[in-house]
Amino acid sequence: MLTADKPAGPVPPAAGTEPQGPARVRAVPARRKKTADRPPWLEPPRKTTVAARALALTVVVLVVAYPLLGVIGTSFASQTDIVKSTGLVLWPDHPTLEAYRTIFTGGVVLRALLVSIAVTVLGTAASLLVTIGMAYGLSRREVTGSRFMLLTALFTMLFNPGIIPNFLLVNELGLYDTYAALVLPTLVSAFNLVVLRSFFMNLPEELLDAARVDGAGDLRILLRVVLPLSKAVLAVISLFYAVTYWNAFFNALLYLDDAEKWPIPLVLRTFVLQGQSLGGTALGESTAPQQSVQMAVLVVAVVPILLVYPFLQRYFTKGVLTGAVKG
Repeated sequence: MLTADKPAGPVPPAAGTEPQGPARVRAVPARRKKTADRPPWLEPPRKTTVAARALALTVVVLVVAYPLLGVIGTSFASQTDIVKSTGLVLWPDHPTLEAYRTIFTGGVVLRALLVSIAVTVLGTAASLLVTIGMAYGLSRREVTGSRFMLLTALFTMLFNPGIIPNFLLVNELGLYDTYAALVLPTLVSAFNLVVLRSFFMNLPEELLDAARVDGAGDLRILLRVVLPLSKAVLAVISLFYAVTYWNAFFNALLYLDDAEKWPIPLVLRTFVLQGQSLGGTALGESTAPQQSVQMAVLVVAVVPILLVYPFLQRYFTKGVLTGAVKG
């Protein structure tokens, strides 16, 4: 009986049939695996996304910068530039310092600027000193009554006593028409107090215990351990207080009657927004156009506090978030 010889090698599969044996697993490239495992927000942005963000930021910068550059340019503009322009002068053809010479030759603007600087510096220092002391005391759980004091501070954030009670209190304390009326009613901000207290509570307790073992008291711990570790949050809180005192318009309007004690926001309101004249002693004799003088007063009121931000920018986000996460 004849039999067919078996092929020596493996028999190839017939056309249209699946190969026998273990299933083959296609290897996924490592790069694709790594990319698929990452969340979408960690993916590198596309070129179109980067271009759209750059365009949006450019538009925002132009919208913000145009009024400021227009105010600065108009403050240096001459009468000819004002006549030729229908609005703000971005780049004057005949720049002049006559407007600044006018406001600094007189008495009101320069005096108001000095008042604002003094109130801002002294008020910020006093507020920072009181806020640090209260925040450190409230951050110590062993202090009796700390929770009650904290709730009292939070109560002032939720319920404002109103204008008339505040005015009567300032008047009864003998603070009416004094510079103290610009500082004492806003001496402590409950928000800044809570942020600083939260930051102090998040400091490692081991550092404070080590200082106590070395014989340090609470005051020395505060000065030598706590404050050096709190530079970021203190810088941000100082900026908050400084901006508050520099922009002290409502308190000055409510509590100051003597025009010689006005800070720069009241002078700005009177001279620029309402268009009133500051009188013969306010400005020196000059030929500067009225619009240029108004813009010069506006620059003097805005630029000083604006120059503080670049020096504290690196502390801003870190200081706020560190003290406001928990507490």
